[in-house]
Amino acid sequence: MSHDARKRAAAAAALTLVEPGMRLGLGTGSTARHFVDLLAARVAAGLAVICVPTSEATRAQAEAGGITLTTLDETPELDLTVDGADELDDELRLIKGGGGALLREKIVAAASRRMVVIADDSKLVDCLGRFPLPVEVNPFGYRATLHALKQTLAGQGFDGVALTRRQKPDGAAFVTDGGHWIVDCALQRIAAPEALSRALLQIPGVVEHGLFLGLCRKAYVATETGLAEIGPNA
Repeated sequence: MSHDARKRAAAAAALTLVEPGMRLGLGTGSTARHFVDLLAARVAAGLAVICVPTSEATRAQAEAGGITLTTLDETPELDLTVDGADELDDELRLIKGGGGALLREKIVAAASRRMVVIADDSKLVDCLGRFPLPVEVNPFGYRATLHALKQTLAGQGFDGVALTRRQKPDGAAFVTDGGHWIVDCALQRIAAPEALSRALLQIPGVVEHGLFLGLCRKAYVATETGLAEIGPNA
């Protein structure tokens, strides 16, 4: 099974959780795109659901597929969010934000009764951190925030790690849908993600970070030999 086919298999597994009348959160990224495509086919066949997209890219894809959209202002409580991950461990702790939508993804996930992750087995790790941790920051006072970020990371045992402000291909700063910048932190191994999460959120210029802790309830992980489930009743 190809890499892309594994992603689609995970998305198809999550689609079995969708029931008529559900309020859904739609994730962002290459694996989540498969879920939105499959959901659009179900909607075209008569499935009635309403959905909140986690990015403008997902919004455009869902609208093109004929999926009925709402907002968290109109629908503040969701039944299920299906999203991808850049990394996940066997405790369902995640790193997200490779696509730049981590803030909206976390808001939508937190508003949902259940978050389910879909991924291929390349995203499964023993310890989070191989994927650089995205930290979303306010552009105002960026240098001061970056200095505080370096100090905070050093206090958590990450002294001298590479911190890179994300850029677009033309060299301009990458700007999130919320108007913020992203700093990618090459931490390698995050032994205590909960402690790191608390420390990062104490920095005033940090809007959010890509550690998703205590949000995911189940993961469907597609491998070359089949589909694995992580979580309750797996």
